[in-house]
Amino acid sequence: MNKLSTEKRTQIISCLVEGNSLRATARMCDVAFNTVLKFIPEIGEACADYQDKVFYNLNCKRIQCDEIWSFCYSKEKNVPAELKGTYGYGDVWTWTAICADTKLIPCWLVANRSVDAATIFMEDLASRLKNRVQLTTD
Repeated sequence: MNKLSTEKRTQIISCLVEGNSLRATARMCDVAFNTVLKFIPEIGEACADYQDKVFYNLNCKRIQCDEIWSFCYSKEKNVPAELKGTYGYGDVWTWTAICADTKLIPCWLVANRSVDAATIFMEDLASRLKNRVQLTTD
């Protein structure tokens, strides 16, 4: 399989970060649509690895936490009986923490909306902060 050059990878990431669609990015970078599509998970893994290694001892003062609802396959109420309770079907929540001053997102979690998920999320956030903070949630 062909590997993209560092320059081409940088160009694709720049286009996507600027808000271009996948097809527009493929056209502008002169690569196949599927090349861009297959590159996105690699970008995500690299960003997650970077965040896990670097985002510690953060000097944030004000953190705002929230969760964002979405769904995979269908909404929870419309999931077929044979798929209920199966991971990857139904409601999905993205837990986010954002520094109100710098707009840095020190941590995030994609999970269900449960006490266990909230505990994991808050423990991850606490492990990344240097000092006590003002924490705001809804």
